[in-house]
Amino acid sequence: MAEGLLSRLTRRLTGENPVEASAEPQSAAAESSAALAEVVRGIARQELPVAPKKAAISLRLDADVLDWFRAQGAGYQTRINAVLRAYKVAAG
Repeated sequence: MAEGLLSRLTRRLTGENPVEASAEPQSAAAESSAALAEVVRGIARQELPVAPKKAAISLRLDADVLDWFRAQGAGYQTRINAVLRAYKVAAG
């Protein structure tokens, strides 16, 4: 799906006709798509907020608490951080 979106965006930005694009050598088309993808990524990243800095620490947690967070799936460390942040905000 993303590949289709990228190819439609490429055609729209470069004014390529899909029939003409198939006649173009594959390596040139691939280079053009890669260059466009890099430009699109750069534009998209300009709008993203800067992520707050995080510190790597060693934290001892009860095994059952850690197992529960891990059982929730990927991103368990982010969820632990969110719980601690909520506690910080609630505590004032």
